[in-house]
Amino acid sequence: MDTGLKRELEAKVVAGERLSREDGIALYACDDLAWLGGLAHHVRTQKNGDVVHFNVNRHLNMTNVCTASCAYCSFQRKPGEKDAYTMRIEDAVRLAKEMESEQLTELHIVNGLHPTLPWRYYPRSIRALKEALPPTVAIKAFTATEIHWFERISGLSAEEVLDELIDAGLESLTGGGAEIFDWEVRQHIVDHATHWEDWSRIHRLAHRKGLKTPCTMLYGHIEEPRHRVDHVLRLRELQDETGGFHVFIPLRYQHDFHDSRDGKIRNKLMARTTMATGAEALKTFAVSRLLFDNVQHVKVFWVMHGLQTAELALNHGADDIDGSVVEYKITHDADEFGTPDKMTRESLLDLIRNAGFRPVERNTRYEIIREFEGPDHARRETPQPMRV
Repeated sequence: MDTGLKRELEAKVVAGERLSREDGIALYACDDLAWLGGLAHHVRTQKNGDVVHFNVNRHLNMTNVCTASCAYCSFQRKPGEKDAYTMRIEDAVRLAKEMESEQLTELHIVNGLHPTLPWRYYPRSIRALKEALPPTVAIKAFTATEIHWFERISGLSAEEVLDELIDAGLESLTGGGAEIFDWEVRQHIVDHATHWEDWSRIHRLAHRKGLKTPCTMLYGHIEEPRHRVDHVLRLRELQDETGGFHVFIPLRYQHDFHDSRDGKIRNKLMARTTMATGAEALKTFAVSRLLFDNVQHVKVFWVMHGLQTAELALNHGADDIDGSVVEYKITHDADEFGTPDKMTRESLLDLIRNAGFRPVERNTRYEIIREFEGPDHARRETPQPMRV
């Protein structure tokens, strides 16, 4: 990128002007990561100061049985296949109750598209979980793809499906199923019927009903930077309309080498992909923060990025880090990169402070639960032992 264009883009960012599609593509073409990170850091600081938000959450996947065979997915299993499972509702409640003592504030539920489970299983499970857990635990559950599937198996409209789930205790959808919206890429990676038109329709409905939802992008596979820009701009336009997205989450595609349980390779993209490098991940966070001017938060999901890249992402536009998590099966069925299953609250506080920020614990609605002291500047000025 030549100096003149850098000055022009920098001036637009500092002035708070909205960046265009061409601007986004130009930013991805820039190899000056320090400059990109600095611009993104300027924007995240304007929006969120010196704060990094986090929550204490747990992920619950009640079934991995799925009718779809998406090209990137190592989580799904077919009925009768080794390691296929479906929890009874009482088992899901028991597992959730085991997490209760950890001052949980969010239970995050995503499942496969099970071919035979009845629709009633889903609102009943939400109601049972909500009744079993303290009122401070929010239930964030189901992707737009799952809601679309519920329409099919129930004969209800998405509006009726959402009404029943909200009545049962649902407080937010999850952001999954977005992947990359552009059909040029999507037709090669997704094996279900939920594309941009239905994904946006369902989130629009959720927003109309008062739910705030996250939105995501799966990057680092066969897409090009222009597809990432297109993806963010579609979400930005929907956000202009509804204002219902409270956070954007770039998710790094996991290039698995094999499924360690049965040796079967389910990731159909492996032969023609690697995985986004740390530098590419940081660039994606920075450009996303610069383009997505009407969403307050950008979150780094440390499980998919590793702890070092997650810490660096906080200086490249991210102001939110996914919570403590335990056994995130969707990723851990794919990666062999040594990412831990669990982070304690204390570990998260250390990571945030080491990045130079002040930790703030939030709930699903981004209401502040507790504020913590920021980094110890005396410690930062003194050489410390390397952490491994």
